[in-house]
Amino acid sequence: MDSESPNKMGNFGRSVILKRPNESMRIVVAIFVGSVFGFLVGVSFPTLSLTKLNITSSLVCDFSNVGNKLRSDSSQISRDDWSPPIKNSQNVTDLLKIWVPSNPRGAERLPTGIVANESDFFPRRLWGKPSEDLTHKPKYLVAFTVGYNQKNNVDATVKKFSEDFTILLFHYDGKITEWDEFEWSKRAIHVSVRRQTKWWYAKRFLHPSIVAAYEYIFLWDEDLGVEHFNAEEYIKLVKKHGLEISQPGLDPTRGLTWQMTKRRGDREVHKETTERPGWCSDPHRPPCAAFVEIMAPVFSRDAWRCVWHLIQNDLVHGWGLDFALQKCVEPAHEKIGVVDAQWIVHKSIPSLGDQGQSENGKAPWQGVRERCRSEWKMFRTRVANAEKAYYKEKGIDPSNFTSH
Repeated sequence: MDSESPNKMGNFGRSVILKRPNESMRIVVAIFVGSVFGFLVGVSFPTLSLTKLNITSSLVCDFSNVGNKLRSDSSQISRDDWSPPIKNSQNVTDLLKIWVPSNPRGAERLPTGIVANESDFFPRRLWGKPSEDLTHKPKYLVAFTVGYNQKNNVDATVKKFSEDFTILLFHYDGKITEWDEFEWSKRAIHVSVRRQTKWWYAKRFLHPSIVAAYEYIFLWDEDLGVEHFNAEEYIKLVKKHGLEISQPGLDPTRGLTWQMTKRRGDREVHKETTERPGWCSDPHRPPCAAFVEIMAPVFSRDAWRCVWHLIQNDLVHGWGLDFALQKCVEPAHEKIGVVDAQWIVHKSIPSLGDQGQSENGKAPWQGVRERCRSEWKMFRTRVANAEKAYYKEKGIDPSNFTSH
């Protein structure tokens, strides 16, 4: 027995010695595995959303309310107690969205203070402070539709306008750099689209918000004689007589279409005339009053805001527009007139007509003239139909009223 004891004890001793390292290793492995698992859980936890954990915004709100209640019970008042509880995170997002219905269409999402809905034709520098760009701001705009063949006449006309006028040239023949022979042309604004008319340009480049900086807009043809015209004096008379839409008187010795635009030598301005018998059913309406022609009209800023909308996008010659201008001011027979003291000569040079295209054996100008006449009929029909539709919608019978 004694002889066996040492062996047993030896075996036991070896067994203990062998088991202790294994247990220690298990503990180490367990700790390591636990650490790794804990690390992985810790790394992945931030990626878990409140939605995945099913913690809703209402539950967060409940916790917030509980916190507020506890602070209230313990008489611990903080600034959080004065803030309304957040009921829904979506409501917060909606509150932060900007929507201003009174802003211009398309700009409703902008704060009103940043909306810049008007512009001008003032050139600006590429350096320095914006506030120091302009040493002088022209108060008026004069736009001509021109071809290079009429350069000398246009040059003489432009020189009648002072530095208070921005000069804008619409080029229907595609020639621009050729005008650099004139010093004023280097300061002018040039727009070139071939074979287009004054009213086509006006609809696309003279939006009321673009020309808002100018008190008056002159929209003139290229074939006008201006020997007896001074732009500054013209503006003075327009303001004096309260004209919103006007034109200079026309030389009576040249061909005239309407008596209304004929210059009177005994006055500064006239606003009505006597036409041929049967032409004027109402003495306060065109062509006996409230009427100017389309070769040299001048518009106030307010009147132009209306006239621009009256111009049809596809009717480019403007024929018939002069009869409808009276719709843009009230009372029209008092605010539309002809300035006799500053008069011009209409030379009637058919240069734009030559920009047409010959079809069916007709000369280019014939096709242009035919379209002018057809557009006049189309315009009158559109205006009449639009007015009928409006009165019908309002339940009004216009025949029951007499306009004066």
